[in-house]
Amino acid sequence: MFARGETIIQFMERLAPKHYAVPDDRIGLQVGTLQKEVRRVLVALDVTPAVVEEAAAAGAELIIAHHALIYRPLKTLRTDTPEGALAAELLRKDIAVYVAHTNLDTAEGGMNDWMAEALGLNVTGVLEEVHTDKLYKLAVFVPNEHREAVREALFNAGAGWIGNYSHCSFNVEGTGTFLPREGTDPFIGKQGKLETVAETRIETVVPQSALKAAVQAMLKAHPYEEVAYDIYPMDLKGRSFGLGRVGALPEPESLDAFAERVKRAFDVPFVRAVGDGSKTVRKVAVLGGSGSRYIRHAKFAGADVFVTGDIDYHTAHDAAAMGLALIDPGHNAEKIMKPKTAQWLRERLEEKGYATEVIASQVNTEPFRLK
Repeated sequence: MFARGETIIQFMERLAPKHYAVPDDRIGLQVGTLQKEVRRVLVALDVTPAVVEEAAAAGAELIIAHHALIYRPLKTLRTDTPEGALAAELLRKDIAVYVAHTNLDTAEGGMNDWMAEALGLNVTGVLEEVHTDKLYKLAVFVPNEHREAVREALFNAGAGWIGNYSHCSFNVEGTGTFLPREGTDPFIGKQGKLETVAETRIETVVPQSALKAAVQAMLKAHPYEEVAYDIYPMDLKGRSFGLGRVGALPEPESLDAFAERVKRAFDVPFVRAVGDGSKTVRKVAVLGGSGSRYIRHAKFAGADVFVTGDIDYHTAHDAAAMGLALIDPGHNAEKIMKPKTAQWLRERLEEKGYATEVIASQVNTEPFRLK
């Protein structure tokens, strides 16, 4: 059985929820349709003519990319322009394109965590907070003999976490009453007769990101035809998610030695470095993509060195003046997302018994050559 496109993206958005993206980021479905069976998915950093050719040759009906195919707003869709011709080719070949950009950067277990892991960092925080998961209180009334099943369904769906404590709930026993009317099919009792049932009110905390799944799981586990439950917003701050990561190296090392570590971690032939090569670095900030505007965030976080791409001349001078070392491995260092995303998505599909294949693009989309 092959997964439909909508199902694949539901899995993808478990890894990188859309609401994690920064405002106005170009994410989501950009070309084609998800309303079809997908036999093969290609995960790519960029969508280029070579990547589209690779997808077609592999029989992929869906490309999941990190960088948007349509980034700047289009006023026309002309096939005599590069972007128009590429979109037309995708449509001719019936290949859909879905983009996960800053939502994948922000996600726990996403781009910036992969980059930090590749550098061997012990992560302690983020560079800039982007999203805070709002908290809700869910209360549901359950017949006593089914309360364990409903509680487990809620916990398995992501409810019940307070800090590092899981399976948190409060339970109060009481008496529920109801009168099944005509047309009902009551689990307990009979139509037209007032029923009294020993029930438990289960209360638990649910983050916004898990709320929909928790409610669905609760309703599925609950025996009643009509379930009585309440959801309350809470004036408490939940978990925070953000761009970039800050962490410590296992052992201090020189900036030059660390630059070699970056080259190996991201499989790049060279890096650009700012700072004294003999400087000792312990605390590291890393941000995938273009991070020039985050040098002050890195300095404020206490980083000795900031690893990011697309550093411009004046930003390099600013960083040097404030005593912050820089390592620029280029924007293409984000290619680390290709095998990581493919593996994550492949595992989720296999868990559900889908035969859809997920492959990582082998096309090198680095536009620069070193001469």
